[in-house]
Parts: sequence; C-alpha cells; structure tokens
Amino acid sequence: METLRRLVFAVTVFLVAFLIFALWRRGDDSYGLLNLLRGEKPGEATAGGLASAKPKLDLGEIPLLSAMNDEFAKLSAAVQPSVVSVNTKSLRRGQPAWHPFFGLVTGRPEVVPGLGSGAIISKEGHVVTNYHVIADVSEVVITTNDNRKFPARILGASRERDIALLKIEGGGDFPALAFANSDEARVGQLVFAVGNPFGLSGTVTQGIISAKDRHLSDSQLDYLQTDTVINPGNSGGPLVNIRGEIIGVNVAIYQGDQNVRAWQGVGLAVPANDAKAVVDAILRQAPAVSTGYLGLELSAEAVLLDRGFGGARLGAYVTDLDRGSPAEQAGLAPGDVITALNGRGFASPADLLKAIRALSPGSEAKVSVVRDGRVVEVSVRVGTRPDAR
Repeated sequence: METLRRLVFAVTVFLVAFLIFALWRRGDDSYGLLNLLRGEKPGEATAGGLASAKPKLDLGEIPLLSAMNDEFAKLSAAVQPSVVSVNTKSLRRGQPAWHPFFGLVTGRPEVVPGLGSGAIISKEGHVVTNYHVIADVSEVVITTNDNRKFPARILGASRERDIALLKIEGGGDFPALAFANSDEARVGQLVFAVGNPFGLSGTVTQGIISAKDRHLSDSQLDYLQTDTVINPGNSGGPLVNIRGEIIGVNVAIYQGDQNVRAWQGVGLAVPANDAKAVVDAILRQAPAVSTGYLGLELSAEAVLLDRGFGGARLGAYVTDLDRGSPAEQAGLAPGDVITALNGRGFASPADLLKAIRALSPGSEAKVSVVRDGRVVEVSVRVGTRPDAR
C-alpha cells in the first residue's frame, strides 16, 4: 500500500512539473521535453531538432569590413536627409481630331507627370538638379526624405550644362550638402549615388569613379564616369564622396542598347565644380557664362617633346577638328602638336582644354604648334562653344 502511494505521488509530481514546463514554453515549438531531458539549453535547438546556425565569422575577425560596414551606413544616414524628390507636371497639347459637326478640333491638354532627384545645398532650401528634369514644366513640388512636400520655384538653369537651381517655398533650416572640388576627384575613389530611381525614394548605391574627362574635346562637355547604379529617376541627384560632399550631379546613363533603359554599368555625372559655377552665376543673377571654343579634339596622352621646341616638354596631339570651327578656319590641322596657349604651357591635354574654355568668346588666342619639325604660332579667334552633342 505504501509503495502504491509513493508511486502515485511520484506520477503526480511529474505531471505537475510537465504542466508547469509546458505553460512556461507555450508557443515555443523549438524546445520541448526531450530537449530538456537531453540536457540542452533553450536556444540550442530548433523546431526540427537541429542545432541553431551560428555566424561563420566573428566581427573581431574582420575588423576592417566591420568598420567599413558601419561607416557606409553612417554616411548614408548623413546624406539622405539632404536628398529630395523633384516631382513635376507639364502640359502636353491635345491631339487634333476630326469632329463631324465642328470639323478639326484640338483635344484637351494632357497633364504629364515627371520625376527626378535633387540635393539641398543651403539651409534656406536651395536645391540643385538637372535642367532636363524641370525643362518646360508648369509645376514643381519637392518631397523631402521625411516625406514633407513643398512647392518650389525655378531660379535659373543652364541648358548647356544641364544644371538647374530651385528654391523651396514655405520652409527653412534644411539639412544641406556642400560641394567638393571635383578637380581633385580620382579614378577609383569610392562614391555613392543617392536619389529616387523609379520613384523609390532614399535609394543609395555605391561604386567608384571609373573615368574623368570622358570627352577630350572643347566642343563636348566633360563628365565624371561612374559604375554606381544610376537609373531613371536618379537624374539630378548627388554623387557624393566619402565625406558626404557632392562630387558630381548624376545626369545620365549610357545606353548601348537603346531598347534597354536600365543601368548598364556606365553612369555620367556633371562635375561639382561645373554645377557650382552655374549655381553661383544664378545666385549672382549674372548671365550664363559663355565658354571659349576652338573646335579641337585631342589625344588623351600627352606628347613628350625635346627641349628644342621652345622649351616646352609636353604637347597635345590634335586628332581631329570640328568642321567650320575657329581652329579649322585658322589653319590648325590634325597631326599638329600644341605646346602652348597664349605663351603658357600646360600639364596635360585636359588642362589645355580647360584653359581654352576659360577664354572669352570673341578674343584672339595665340596657339604655339609643332608642325613639320618646327614651331609655328597660329592666331585663332575664339568662338562660343555650341550645345553639347
């Protein structure tokens, strides 16, 4: 009899303990009685009875990657509040149609929405974007990263450089980004594109500057080339360096296949110095600055010269001329090697082109050229650079 009571007592204690355990682990199918009896601790088993997977690497084993991970996230968080969505509306004329009673009539105008990106560059709410984002629009609305909406007015723009300056109405004390010196940009340096591709606001992509001075001609505009992912909607958004400064303004993607509108690995950005020059001119209410133009296309590699050619050590090889350009009219020709402009040498063909663009249209320039083994000087009337092609 005593043995039976002890057995009943033991069973009762076991059932009570099991009930308490079941209530404690209620809703957690990953840990049960068998796990307890095997001596496993909670968290060491899963629903299938498999041991929980652990990270392959501890952060202490990859300190550099861990630090980069944190820094990239910190940079993105710092830049995103200054990047805005530029929403536009434009009116498209109605299509003419034949009406049986009224004859040829024009349909109602159609409202066409547009989308781009921009960067706030002053606490007062000045926003830099692309000209093509706001060209011929009737309304501009800025949407900030925290989803506030403001009307904006267009202060001015440069069609040639594809840069526009907007001003947010009805707000103040905005987070702003500074311009970097794009002349100091280096091929291979890390950059981040921030914008609203396909309307997905606050998107950040990372890459490098793939090339500089992508066009080596004074008749075409220079861009920074980047492999950072840029898609429709990114236009006007900033390309920033690791300090969170605007190194360029994203403007276009290369389309090797015209039927593909998505990113193909080549993006272009207007250098920050060019964008800032446009912004400064607009704020000064100065007319657009015309840049000098001779119509030269140069080899990217400098020519090393003997000291006998006027003391110049470097020259720029002329590969082609624009038809009817000032350079062609002055008698310059492919194969000439330019050694100086107005008596001054240069460090590279790209620097020579910058010096040409700094000339005033209508002025006269003296171009020193090595031709047929001797140095000749050619006078050229500086023209005005045509729109980019």
